Amino acid sequence: MYGMSPKRKFIDHALALLAERVDGAMVIVFHRDTSLYINGLVCLHTVSSPSSAVSVPDKDEHLDNFATFIAGFAPQQTDSQNATLQGWRNVCRALCDQEKTHTGHLFFGAPNIMMAFTRHATTLGELTAEVPLAEGIRVKRRRHPTAFVVRPTELSQVQKCVRWSLEHKLSLAIIGGGHSGNCLQPNIVSVDMAAFDNVDVLRMEENGEVGPSLIVAGAGCRSDTIIKKAMAAGLTVPLGSRPSVGAGLWLQGGIGHLSRLHGLACDAIVGAVMVSVESGQVLVIGTVPSQHQPNDAIRPENEADLLWALKGAGTNFGVVTSVVFKAYPAMVYSVRQWVSPLSDRQEAQQRLVDIDALARELPRQISADAYLYCDSEGLHVAVSMSECAIAGHDTESFAGTPSAMAAFLGPENSSKTVDAIGLYDTEMYISCMHGGHGGGKTSSFKRCIFLDGTGSLAVADLLISAVEDRPSPQCYLHLLHGGGAISQVAATATAFGCRNWTFACVITSVWPRDQDGSVTARAAVNWVYDVAKKLQPFSTGAYSADLGPDPRDKELAMHAFGPNRLRLSHLKRIQDPHNVLSFTCPLSQPASQQRLIVLITGDTGVGKDYCAKVLASEVTKHHEDLRVRVVSISDATKAQYAAATGADLARMLHDRAYKEEHRPALTRFFQEQLYQQPMLKEDNFLSLVHDAGDVGVLFITGLREENPVAGLSHLVAHARLIDVRVTASTETRQARRGLLGDDADTAKDGYVPTLSFDNEETGNEAARQFAERSLFPFLHSDLRRLEDMVPPIPGFPRSGICFRHVLNIVQQPGGLGLCTALLRTHFPGN
Repeated sequence: MYGMSPKRKFIDHALALLAERVDGAMVIVFHRDTSLYINGLVCLHTVSSPSSAVSVPDKDEHLDNFATFIAGFAPQQTDSQNATLQGWRNVCRALCDQEKTHTGHLFFGAPNIMMAFTRHATTLGELTAEVPLAEGIRVKRRRHPTAFVVRPTELSQVQKCVRWSLEHKLSLAIIGGGHSGNCLQPNIVSVDMAAFDNVDVLRMEENGEVGPSLIVAGAGCRSDTIIKKAMAAGLTVPLGSRPSVGAGLWLQGGIGHLSRLHGLACDAIVGAVMVSVESGQVLVIGTVPSQHQPNDAIRPENEADLLWALKGAGTNFGVVTSVVFKAYPAMVYSVRQWVSPLSDRQEAQQRLVDIDALARELPRQISADAYLYCDSEGLHVAVSMSECAIAGHDTESFAGTPSAMAAFLGPENSSKTVDAIGLYDTEMYISCMHGGHGGGKTSSFKRCIFLDGTGSLAVADLLISAVEDRPSPQCYLHLLHGGGAISQVAATATAFGCRNWTFACVITSVWPRDQDGSVTARAAVNWVYDVAKKLQPFSTGAYSADLGPDPRDKELAMHAFGPNRLRLSHLKRIQDPHNVLSFTCPLSQPASQQRLIVLITGDTGVGKDYCAKVLASEVTKHHEDLRVRVVSISDATKAQYAAATGADLARMLHDRAYKEEHRPALTRFFQEQLYQQPMLKEDNFLSLVHDAGDVGVLFITGLREENPVAGLSHLVAHARLIDVRVTASTETRQARRGLLGDDADTAKDGYVPTLSFDNEETGNEAARQFAERSLFPFLHSDLRRLEDMVPPIPGFPRSGICFRHVLNIVQQPGGLGLCTALLRTHFPGN
């Protein structure tokens, strides 16, 4: 909208040209970030390109042309105009960025925003006539002058917000307890849940006896409010480590000082009340005490799925108004802290290696966070160790500083015993680093990457380099200690699927608040994304709690939910079909390309891996339009076994004799893992499927379970899952692998696989014929058409079941004839 003034008048005129009968008509506005103020108009979508830049050759004639473009007019060739141009050239060269890889060019940041308006852009008054409009809202020291914030005071007003959004096909952002800057967006309506700030502590009864304690918290509560109320009753909840955050954090994870002992905040959620963004109906989910259930609320048919999703991705599926937590006994904390200057990179690397080794050995009641930062004296590492014990018990039982920690850190700089509220003040970014975040006169931006550890030199070097290359003095890295109870929950047990990490690396940029929106602030934000991108190859996932509509968040979001992403994406389409909640962590993704997943099963020595490769080769040869991949479900276990025992991973994967030598120990190792993580098989399966989302036909080997289709098919409703059981005689198996002893087929009576292949013959001809005769029909377009007539309904009638209503076939044009023809083709003579 360069050169248009007044801008609002031009937009209003464009909106007036939209025909009411053309529902999809839009007015698209492009403008520079933070430069456009359009009061009173609600936009449909905003899309930003925050990292875009303009490159200009560093020559006078090019800078003069650039000046003409920016100024909007061509200066005359006069002495005064020439002097003006020379001044412009000097300003450009002073303000530009220069990159070593592009010498001779000047770079200028050009962040742009695209806003889409429809004929519903002027309907804000309809909403504010029924729901109060809040003025001057601030969220974690962030404000946006063009965000429209309504503040409902009762449940019916939340429903009105949702129904207004559905009627006019506009999005909502939710402010829950002040967490995340994504809840304020230009020309978008934000729903501030601050009025829903009640906290109720309940002692439940079971069979006439005192049962578990519950805490019911409104979505407008801050963490410190809940903790204070819980402490008064001798209880606590494992919430995050910062007092100002709220529901946006609890529903997406919540990492705090009790996480290693009791798990994440989302793990403590047992129920919730939520307004559906599909219908506006109030939903009761999970365990909600009767006195906290609204009169007109219903329990959804997919209640189990929604409770699962709320525990880690809960901001995506509805407007949560209250959350029910399982409570634990209140704790006191012994906090010891060290601050160590580092003389050089080698010392910094060794310190990170030592911290990693220590973190893996500490008991669950102790957590050790680390900070890496620079000040005027150079690079520093700080460590904060907190040990918890039940309040009122003998605190003399605190274990004290581990000898290994004392050996490399020396005597602590401070030591104190505090309660849960006092614990907030011990956070080192508040208490000692950089004067306590500039005394509160700063702004910050962060993203979080999960790391298996800091013990490798590659990771340590990246962390050190990141701090050395920080764009502003107060940027730092915070390594939150994980493991313990966090990792004991199966990756698929809740929506929070990233469980295998030793440290959560919080990459935090900080700048003076009076420089918000400046080049300095943009450089600080870009630094965070750059560090996250460099750490991604070494990570086990990304934290969803701060992710939002920024295009750079989409890549991080792909790693935010581990094996649960496909299931969450499907649930998002069901619960939020109109994308009302479009400013949360992005869940949408391109539809999976997988048509067929083939599980290759059988006993040891039958040739499962060989058959899979031959079958995959035949599919590739005859279906060139499909991507085909062969993976082994046991490779992850072999890698973990090698890391734990020192076995050679390369030989475990490729040396048959070496693998057979380790098979008994490997089997015991897997059984121990399975005992600790009952959903491990499902986790490993979903992880393989997730990583192969762009593959048309996926062959998975390494399974020995019988009837795996029955146990796994409900997890992949988007694809056809079949199993091929490979068999061979005992003599053949012994000849191939030198097997001894009782090698009878382990398949139990009654198990009938989808397909069976007798792998007795040498060579690949039999496997090739089997592929053509038995596998290719599953890839025929007619079978795909028939499958599309029977859409899957995951989680119905209960969680763990994928329902398909086959009678839909007869209701589709040509469906019955197609089904009959395929039956005759696939089962001739029957």
